Amino acid sequence: MIDLTVVWAGIIGFAIVAYVVMDGFDLGIGILFPSFKPGRDRDTAMNSIAPVWDGNETWLVLGGGGLMAAFPLAYAIILPALYAPLIAMLLGLVLRGVAFEFRWRDEAHRKWWDRAFTLGSSVATFAQGVTLGALLQGITIEGRSYAGGWWEWLSWFSVLTGAGLMVGYSLLGACWLNWKTEGDMQRQAATYAGRLGILLLAVIGAVSLGTLTLEPRYYARWLSYPDIFFTALVPLATLAVTMLFYRSLSRKKEVQPFFWALSLFGLCLVGLGISIWPDVIPARVSIWEAAAPVRSQIFMLVGAGLLVPVILAYTAWAYWVFRGKVGSEGYH
Repeated sequence: MIDLTVVWAGIIGFAIVAYVVMDGFDLGIGILFPSFKPGRDRDTAMNSIAPVWDGNETWLVLGGGGLMAAFPLAYAIILPALYAPLIAMLLGLVLRGVAFEFRWRDEAHRKWWDRAFTLGSSVATFAQGVTLGALLQGITIEGRSYAGGWWEWLSWFSVLTGAGLMVGYSLLGACWLNWKTEGDMQRQAATYAGRLGILLLAVIGAVSLGTLTLEPRYYARWLSYPDIFFTALVPLATLAVTMLFYRSLSRKKEVQPFFWALSLFGLCLVGLGISIWPDVIPARVSIWEAAAPVRSQIFMLVGAGLLVPVILAYTAWAYWVFRGKVGSEGYH
């Protein structure tokens, strides 16, 4: 049954998807940044995301703010459980933003700002992956409060998901540069994309197998009869999309590899949904248990209905204006 709570779960899910789609590739470029030659190549990589990188983070704000407003119980439990990785993520995003601006204005220390850009991007990405892994492995709850320790979020699985997200974002960054650049840098980006695609497929397999060991519910969702006939479509689709991704790379396509890489992320999110739906805290709290009062949801829905189309419109306009190729001097 679709009610206001499900609608709000959909809005937050959409914000998360939009963030991964739009901010994943520029974080990936930050992770790959040390592999680019100082000078023209690094300037080109920076210019490829300069018009859009800060607007991309709008969706992170919408997701976090929406969680607090629409599912206050989940917010009150998740925040103390994941203080460390969430604060690390925010500090990484701040460091990345500062480094992005200062590298152009402080040429004497540009190499240090480049390193800060990479560090901020890597920390933010790893922390996001750790947060996801910590949620999946479970949060200790007593009554309506977090009851775990300071380091409960840290485990082999959360480290694996953190490293896996770094690989995934790096793949998106390489595919973005394959689309937006020319010459040697485009060829370098295509080479990176080919290598990272294989690594991402291995990480997806490892995380998927690891997830099955975390909760009996996850195992039942994926492998019980007759659900397995439906859930088996996800890994099969992942293999098919991977083949199409490498086919587009081998044919030296520019746009297609990026969207096939996004499709791999989409399938991972579908798999995540299969594992946890309808919980907002997996295997602990459902969306209905954590939801705000109906009147609050209606009030917020009016605001979201007005703002989300505006955000989509200016985002689409920004990408349309800067739709061409990029060089060390900017878009042309």
